[in-house]
Amino acid sequence: MSLTDIAALLGLNLALIVVVMVGLWTLSLRLKDVSFIDAVWPMAMLLLALATFPRTEGDPTRKWLLLWLVGVWALRLGWHLYRRWRMQGADGRYLEILGRMEKTRGWGFGKTGLLVVFLPQAVLAWLTSLPVQLGQVAIEPAVGWIGWAGAVLAVIGIGFESIGDAQLAAFKRDPANKGQVMDKGLWRWTRHPNYFGDACVWWGLYLIAAETGPGLWAIAGPLFLTFTLTKWSGIGITEKAIHGTRPGYADYVRRTSAFIPWPPKKA
Repeated sequence: MSLTDIAALLGLNLALIVVVMVGLWTLSLRLKDVSFIDAVWPMAMLLLALATFPRTEGDPTRKWLLLWLVGVWALRLGWHLYRRWRMQGADGRYLEILGRMEKTRGWGFGKTGLLVVFLPQAVLAWLTSLPVQLGQVAIEPAVGWIGWAGAVLAVIGIGFESIGDAQLAAFKRDPANKGQVMDKGLWRWTRHPNYFGDACVWWGLYLIAAETGPGLWAIAGPLFLTFTLTKWSGIGITEKAIHGTRPGYADYVRRTSAFIPWPPKKA
């Protein structure tokens, strides 16, 4: 594919995801809740991979590898986040955003939902998923050891994230743990095994794509995701909501790695 063809591919994919997000925004107006966007996020990236698949002529093994890995990741995570939304209802993070925008700018629910939640999520999902878009473009070379190493890393990430989510869900189901800090299993080694697993998945997908010329430029995706998880809307916002609500959380923070799994510090 020429540069013009690649630009057209990415442009149409961006237009597709914007249309989908606008449609979901109209649904949020009926529900009066935007929190389901979390479950949409991984599915949006799977949609972009699927939309790219029939329009590219890249190496079939690489294309199927990218599609299967992002599919397993997205379906597992999307279902997990959907169930969480259905059980817990509106997410406090989004309620805080909606309230702040109404107070500071006078924006209503609809305007904030469109301009602050759904349209930005469209652009960010498109950016993050560049590896599964650009990785499908080139026919050569065949998947090599870097690509297979990336596949292993992505599988490890899916497993790490899945185990972390399952451990936290089991912890929350026990009434005796209400208001307590989860510091067992993977959560003993990192305060955010789900975020670390996410990063592994997308760096792994990037390695698969990066063996090709177009895929090499997809590095903006995992770089942005890692920044988001560690510095922007991941760890910071999540821990801000927890601090002060659970006894012992400050001690947990002091002894436990924020992101990369590491043996806990001694008290």
